[in-house]
Amino acid sequence: MTGGWLRPALFGAMDGLVSNVALVAGVAGGTAGSSDSTAVLLAGLAGLSAGAFSMAVGEYNSVASQAEAALKEIAKERREITANVEGETAELAATYVEKGVEPALALQVARQIHRDVDTAVHVHAQEELGVDPDDLASPMLAAVSSFAAFAFGALVPLLPYLFGAGALLPGVLLTLLALFCCGAAVTRVTIRPWWYGGLRMVLLGGGAAGVTYLVGSLVGGAGLG
Repeated sequence: MTGGWLRPALFGAMDGLVSNVALVAGVAGGTAGSSDSTAVLLAGLAGLSAGAFSMAVGEYNSVASQAEAALKEIAKERREITANVEGETAELAATYVEKGVEPALALQVARQIHRDVDTAVHVHAQEELGVDPDDLASPMLAAVSSFAAFAFGALVPLLPYLFGAGALLPGVLLTLLALFCCGAAVTRVTIRPWWYGGLRMVLLGGGAAGVTYLVGSLVGGAGLG
């Protein structure tokens, strides 16, 4: 069980990588004539902080809303089971018949399940709603995972600057390497080969950085920075 942390962590890291390398590239492009990289570093740190908090808040609200909606439907199932035992038993039996169970056996199983209300609610939630009441995603865990993953990804383009680099290229190369690794890792749960997923992320992230660098250069060159 992932508890709702895997998806926000994975995509939070990739979002942090792409968004912050693009931000850093844009600021670097706009200040290309300056030897002081302070503005680039400050912008990157601000992007890291703002993005991480935004991801955490958004993920918390999303997962909390999904969990609350699931709990509402589960409560509705409980009321229906309590008010109409026979009807709900027949409904569950029909579900099993659709899956290939013989009608007599399906009805016998459904009646055994309905001997306990909590068990019946649990089974109906899984069969009808596709929800496991004991494994609802945790909003707090999703938010913390998303925050940490985004911050980690957004930090990668800044590492060379933090260690004294004064140019954009080292941070971009490091970010592209991290994006390749993330893209390759995602393919473990898809039909794509690892190299395809890695190259796709490199092209997307590199394209975003290239476009924002160009925009920054144009704005800085026009004297609007």
